[in-house]
Amino acid sequence: MHQIGVVGLSYRHAGVDQVARFAVPRVELPARLPQLRTHLQAAEVVYVGTCNRVEIVYATHDGSPAPDRRDEVFHVLTGREPAPGEATRVLRAWTGEAAVEHLLLLACGLDSAQTGEHEIAAQLRGAWEDARVAHTCGPVLDRLVGESLAMARRVRRLSAGTRAPSLGDLAAQHVLQHLNGGDGRVALVGVSPMTRRCATVLGAARVPLLIVNRTPQAAEDLARAVAGEAVPLEQFRSAPRPVSAVVLAAGGGAAVLDAGALTRLRAAAGAAPLLIDFGVPPNVEPDAAQRAGLARLGMHDLIEAAQGRRLEQLMRLAPVRAAIDARLTRLRTELATRAIGPQLAGLRGTFERIAAEEVARALAHELRTLDDRQRGELERLARTVAHRLAHLPLAGLRAAALHASTDAVEAFFAATQAARAAGPRAGAGVPDTTEQQEPQRQT
Repeated sequence: MHQIGVVGLSYRHAGVDQVARFAVPRVELPARLPQLRTHLQAAEVVYVGTCNRVEIVYATHDGSPAPDRRDEVFHVLTGREPAPGEATRVLRAWTGEAAVEHLLLLACGLDSAQTGEHEIAAQLRGAWEDARVAHTCGPVLDRLVGESLAMARRVRRLSAGTRAPSLGDLAAQHVLQHLNGGDGRVALVGVSPMTRRCATVLGAARVPLLIVNRTPQAAEDLARAVAGEAVPLEQFRSAPRPVSAVVLAAGGGAAVLDAGALTRLRAAAGAAPLLIDFGVPPNVEPDAAQRAGLARLGMHDLIEAAQGRRLEQLMRLAPVRAAIDARLTRLRTELATRAIGPQLAGLRGTFERIAAEEVARALAHELRTLDDRQRGELERLARTVAHRLAHLPLAGLRAAALHASTDAVEAFFAATQAARAAGPRAGAGVPDTTEQQEPQRQT
């Protein structure tokens, strides 16, 4: 686990505007991810960006402990060097087991603004797919993200029948309160986990839906699923239909609805529609909405509303936290053992070679009178004894890999190599690992 690191910021310690400074539009990820990997001097990188967080997950080249890369992340994502101490103040960092734990909590919704929500798992999967397309994700992060998503699926099974509310649910509730039993139409701009969730809740309440998206096919697919109508984004901008509310969760670095579009939207509606903006950066600039006479709820407002329920949700999800701890313990054991797997195999082989050499020497001299059957029995006995003798140090090394530092484990193997290289007398009873290639730590 020690080769994994995470750097990022979220609603928990930064404002939405600050998160937006570090956000990368999805269309730019194929070019930006390789740059990020180079600047972090990493082997693998995944960028996770949602409406209220930006996280960079990375793994080192040679399995060495992941360093704190806050300065580098700050520089790459903002385009400028941080002032002294600025990156440490703005960004948070996790390395080793803490980084793995953070990603498990993230995937299961325990670090979300709306605790326990399921949409984050879909967003994490999307981030993983983006990294794989950009060829910046490899075996280490493939395994880590795969484990995180498997944990999220297990959480859904644990909480079957008690679906955790998400920010999408909260937005839909605001829309229904705004409609106040009326039959006004609602526009959902962008096809994302949040707008999909809103579509599900509002569709169940028989609210007429208008699905708006840059890519018509994506809008049509969602519209069919919720019995809504699909409209291209440019058409909605230039000639908006009368709507009572607009929920926006579209990607991109610029405002989706500018001042002109908002004026036309207001003119088309009988009463001022409510705007709910999941965009980071905002899909609708707050000042532009105010000038157009439109009420706007942004991510800051939604997060603030969700925090009032956080303690209640955490208490409900206590079994999930216990399940994450159990998964983390299993991963710790498995990855620690796998990291020294080649060295353990080499150590076992060395015991076998020493036993075979001693038997061969004896059979060539004092035991040369033995017949073929006796020779075979002696060779089998030597292999059995070698295996049993190797078991004790191997078991100890597995425990050391789990509980001791990497340096302590490496020191053991270095000492065995040095002792064997010094010759049979100096290294008597010490296994030889000099013929083994330098192992690569794996996950």
